[in-house]
Amino acid sequence: MNYGFYVNGSKYISLGFLLTGVVLLAYVLVEYMRPEKVVAPLAPRVVPPKYGELGVLPPSPQLSSEVVELGRVLFHDPRLSKDNTVSCSSCHNISRGGVDGQQFSIGVQGRRGERNSPTVLNSGFLPKLFWDGRAKSLEEQAHEPVHNPLEMDTNWETVIAKLKLDQDLSQAFERVFPAGWSGNNIARALADFQRSLVTPNAPFDRFLSGEKEAMEPSAIRGYNKFLEYGCSTCHEGPTIGGKRFQKIGKMENFFKGREPNDSDLGLFNISKRQSDRFKFRVPSLRNVALTAPYFHDGSAQTLGDAVSTMALVQLGDELPTEDRDDIVDFLKSLTGQLPPQSTSP
Repeated sequence: MNYGFYVNGSKYISLGFLLTGVVLLAYVLVEYMRPEKVVAPLAPRVVPPKYGELGVLPPSPQLSSEVVELGRVLFHDPRLSKDNTVSCSSCHNISRGGVDGQQFSIGVQGRRGERNSPTVLNSGFLPKLFWDGRAKSLEEQAHEPVHNPLEMDTNWETVIAKLKLDQDLSQAFERVFPAGWSGNNIARALADFQRSLVTPNAPFDRFLSGEKEAMEPSAIRGYNKFLEYGCSTCHEGPTIGGKRFQKIGKMENFFKGREPNDSDLGLFNISKRQSDRFKFRVPSLRNVALTAPYFHDGSAQTLGDAVSTMALVQLGDELPTEDRDDIVDFLKSLTGQLPPQSTSP
């Protein structure tokens, strides 16, 4: 029998439908009145998470040791360049934080690059490479220096012809890549070597993991100020940046005192969108204390200079000296354990 309610002899709703509605309404009211759930933080926090979320650096990915070793050899091999004078490690010295310490790197025949060389350390965690993000993978990135006239100025055919003459290297390469020599296979080996360049156990990582004495009091103050000033809006996540693009000079003119050139246009050179002028990939701040000079144009010589400049041009703040120094101490706490590397093939 179909039960329901009637008004003036006309049925307007079934009893079952009404009961279902009552149950749903009761559920909503109960959930609305329930106290908020308290979610425990993943790691000890110094300030509330509203300022941004940083994190412990992930471990190195699982990689073939043979591919990584082959990539290490090729990374240090100057035969990847036209005149056999420049290797990947020439611009990305692992023992110096994955950079060369110069404003602009020097390629074959003394040719000077147009942008400061970013570090290769922890680069495997980044979704895009280069200052303008034009490479979407480490494999894609590995092709560019070989062909860039300001860096190695050659091509894979020429490089492979030279490397094939090295019998030991050829045997090692064919063990790893049975299909044999190719630019793509070289790029794969170089990419996996770079993925292995993870720098764990920075004082900041140990602090987040519960080792309260891992950071000095000034570095802890700097961590708080880094979050309070809003630096973590762009420099976020376990890599402390490296995953988004921002216009350099949002609040003040970064190029004051000089005219911007083509290399200053950043992402615009790739997208051709006017809104992307002067946009660059926000760098990761991991090991930043080792990678001076700073910015895409290498214009900041010290970490203190870089912090003051970013606060001014990005946030519109003139930092008190004490705040700047504390933030610098925090950034120094991001220096992890460098991978043990041989400097020769």
